[in-house]
Amino acid sequence: MLHESLNVEQALALLAETPPRIAAVTARLTPTQLLTIPGPDEWSANETLAHLRSCADVWGKCIRTLLDQDGPRLRAVSPRAWIRKTTYREQPFRDSFRAFAAQRADLLTVLTSLAPDAWSRTATVTGPGKPHTVTVLSYAERLAVHERRHLEQFARIAVAIRAAGSCLT
Repeated sequence: MLHESLNVEQALALLAETPPRIAAVTARLTPTQLLTIPGPDEWSANETLAHLRSCADVWGKCIRTLLDQDGPRLRAVSPRAWIRKTTYREQPFRDSFRAFAAQRADLLTVLTSLAPDAWSRTATVTGPGKPHTVTVLSYAERLAVHERRHLEQFARIAVAIRAAGSCLT
């Protein structure tokens, strides 16, 4: 998979825009619509948000560890495995979204206060495959680029759910 490179300002901008964009796209959806799966092999808005929260937990924790420790070794954790240890998929969307937005605000507070050299702090990630080196910026990029794809997914879900609803009236 090709990795899109972002600079600090781009990563911060994308991370900051995720919660308001999710809020805007889902604002008019009912609790039932937020749980509706729009088609085969697709996720509901609630499942998509649960996935984003899981990724934010895992990768956000890695960012904080990179900032708190010098050259740590991190064991790779899959957000898809992590989500099974949470109740995110069962939580009402609006409550889950508030928690996601608060977590994002906290992360942005940390990231926006970083000195320029802190963005290049490194860690070694071990797990499946060869150990590899990551930075604060590479984790912020990963989170931002990953979320941008899911923002498009939220938009598709909302369109599909609204279209299905208009067929019923």
